[in-house]
Amino acid sequence: MKNVTLSADDDLIERARTIARTKRTTLNQEFREWLARFAASEGGAQGFDALMNELRTVDAGRSFTRDEMNER
Repeated sequence: MKNVTLSADDDLIERARTIARTKRTTLNQEFREWLARFAASEGGAQGFDALMNELRTVDAGRSFTRDEMNER
């Protein structure tokens, strides 16, 4: 695991530590979880684009009416 150094306002860090304590975790663990979600959000967009490219070739076998396409 690699260490990362961040700079932030002292008050902000203390408030974040207090919140982490109430969740029975550490600020370090909270940051690791946030970083994982942040990194995954970019991959999600790429995955979506790849799926849409694959689905462009899907053929339903017929054309649908406007009403059929708007049915729920």
